[in-house]
Amino acid sequence: MSEHSASPFWRESAPLILASKSAGRRQALQHVGIPFESISVDVDERAIESQLNASDADTIAATLARAKALAIAVQGPLVLGADQVASCEGRIFGKPVDMRAAEALLRFLSGRRHRLHSAIALARDGAVIFETVGVADLTMRSLSDEFIAAYLAAIGEKALTSAGAYQIEGLGAQLFSKVEGDYWTIMGLPLLALLEALRREGALLS
Repeated sequence: MSEHSASPFWRESAPLILASKSAGRRQALQHVGIPFESISVDVDERAIESQLNASDADTIAATLARAKALAIAVQGPLVLGADQVASCEGRIFGKPVDMRAAEALLRFLSGRRHRLHSAIALARDGAVIFETVGVADLTMRSLSDEFIAAYLAAIGEKALTSAGAYQIEGLGAQLFSKVEGDYWTIMGLPLLALLEALRREGALLS
């Protein structure tokens, strides 16, 4: 199913606007039959994080998701903003800024259990009508320096596109010994909560 394919379940006259170019989020929406338009938004995540000065990962993720949803000013269509951050032993981190940072992050997470915080915000006519944060806990096996180097060489700058420097749907699965939480939350989209919110809004067939 393409982004704009007709769906027997969708009740809106316009497709959902996804304020993200995330391949994982686009794939999730396609798989459940939600027509959407994916738009990249210009939100300074680092500036928002510094202004927050928050130690709570849920708050950071939720604020960023809300900012992305509200960055697209449209009348009528539903807009979905989403963001994901990770936390581990008092540290909060998002996407690594470069490959050196990705390597350092994987070294830190190696052998540890960390939590992903995946936030979504649904907006209409410039107002947020639903928001939530889903969490998942992942235990990374102990990684050798050789493995980290080989992994980063294989995925390249994809390591810079997600919190934790991995995509679990690909080679990133090799990093883990245990995963606790639903697949969609790990992919950055608490899908079941989103579907329920869309049904309450009348956007999806109940």
